[in-house]
Amino acid sequence: MDAYERVLAARASGRLTAKDYIDGLLTDFIELHGDRRFGDDPAMICGIGRLNGVPITVAGIEKGHGTAERVERNFGSCNPEGYRKAMRQFKLAEKFHRPVLCLVDTSGAYCGIGAEERGQGEAIAQSMATLMRLRTPVISVIIGEGGSGGALALAVADEVWMLENAVYSVISPEGAASIIWKDSARVREASSVLKLTAEDLLGMKVVERVFSEDAGNDALLNELKGALSAKLDELRAQDCDELLSRRYARFRAMGGVV
Repeated sequence: MDAYERVLAARASGRLTAKDYIDGLLTDFIELHGDRRFGDDPAMICGIGRLNGVPITVAGIEKGHGTAERVERNFGSCNPEGYRKAMRQFKLAEKFHRPVLCLVDTSGAYCGIGAEERGQGEAIAQSMATLMRLRTPVISVIIGEGGSGGALALAVADEVWMLENAVYSVISPEGAASIIWKDSARVREASSVLKLTAEDLLGMKVVERVFSEDAGNDALLNELKGALSAKLDELRAQDCDELLSRRYARFRAMGGVV
């Protein structure tokens, strides 16, 4: 598939959502609500569960299935209270020495007037800063669309993984085509130029691992569960200061790739 076909695959209505991954990977999951400042954002699912018996904290951006649920979840576009809810759980995870799993699937953070009034940009920046300093292991998985700052808010991690039909970009192909060429019809060309596929990003070392989707959802969940368990065990064994140093170095090493 070319880059634009990957974009369409990432947006396909039949893809697993964050809730599906939580149900398939974890046991004893308890969802926790609210940011203790404004309200609860249904586009962000946060809670605690067990991964192969080990307690972990999860934050996942949820698009929903079907029209009614997608409307309820705001199509996976979080408001500031969603990111602040996630931050509250990140800090609790640090306090109780739980690793963190982030599941990313969003075309971008919500850009409505209310979201801007409540500090959307600040919430995203604070989420990134919180994750960079968090004294517990963090893994982020791009499970569908990874769009702009709305995705990056949950993707400052020790390792970032992607599914083979996921995409990760600073802007949507439609947005890029409209800005660069003033022509949204050039979306296929924009998709290629943005280097947003898992293959592109693995080559540029923006992500560490890509998971095939060819064998079906059950095989994918089993593979992902084993990989997450092994990697989190490895990260938990590291000295915390070393963990933070490597996390910082990971992002400082990015750039300079043409």
